Amino acid sequence: MTFTEGEKMAQLIVRNLPEAIVRALKLRAAQHGHAAEAEHREILKEALLPAEPGRSLKEMLLAIPDVGDDADFERISDTGRGPAL
Repeated sequence: MTFTEGEKMAQLIVRNLPEAIVRALKLRAAQHGHAAEAEHREILKEALLPAEPGRSLKEMLLAIPDVGDDADFERISDTGRGPAL
């Protein structure tokens, strides 16, 4: 889901977070080049909003180029082993 310009935005205040959570948020934000607040928004968006629809398995399989020879995938006939005597 994407947001449009001019869309009404709300504020969210989260209280009573353990310091370890805040440190982890700030570290993750720094690793992604974001401010902690922007990283917090990104985490909430990823957790709560459905991802953009991707390609289906059928579409991905149809996109595979037709190369190679089916003989590459032939199964070797195996009659098994004989009885133990």
